[in-house]
Amino acid sequence: MERKASIDRKTTETKIRLNLNLDGKGEYDIETGVPFFDHMLAQIARHGFLSLKLRAIGDLEVDAHHTVEDVGICFGEAFKKALGNKRGVRRYGRGTMPMHEALASVVVDFSGRPYLVFNVELPKVKIGDFDVELVEEFFVAFCNHAGANIHVNLAYGENLHHIVEAIFKALGRALDEASQVDSRIEDVLSSKGKLE
Repeated sequence: MERKASIDRKTTETKIRLNLNLDGKGEYDIETGVPFFDHMLAQIARHGFLSLKLRAIGDLEVDAHHTVEDVGICFGEAFKKALGNKRGVRRYGRGTMPMHEALASVVVDFSGRPYLVFNVELPKVKIGDFDVELVEEFFVAFCNHAGANIHVNLAYGENLHHIVEAIFKALGRALDEASQVDSRIEDVLSSKGKLE
């Protein structure tokens, strides 16, 4: 069974086309018009062993908020679609990643019930042209549209680039683990018999 999804989203604020393959090799082709965000999305794909192709055109003359949020929506929808009925899927995944002095962890549960815990205090500043507060906005959008319970924790860190990159790499690792198919799992990994 191919675990792939394509999402097209058009609004008055953004135009997005996203192709996702959960069983990829970590290759990516990403253009959002927000270079630092492109770099972070590349970390998810590379460390999550996903194939990700993304084109996003947004109202960057306003700011990057709509683009980042809508990419999160599309990425979440694509993940949900590619996981399908979740039969045999591990469901849970975790990633803990160092980046120089920073250490971040992300834990994911594809329970079908979205809930985000974001234990990271980020200042309202920019990395390059990227508003750092948009990191949480991306996670909110992805979490809600993937139907995932996600916990993001920063153990420690000083450099904002290192902190944010560690978070995105950890997300990639967690998504890879949670989306793996395990032959020991019959139907879905839930005593209720369904994940929704």
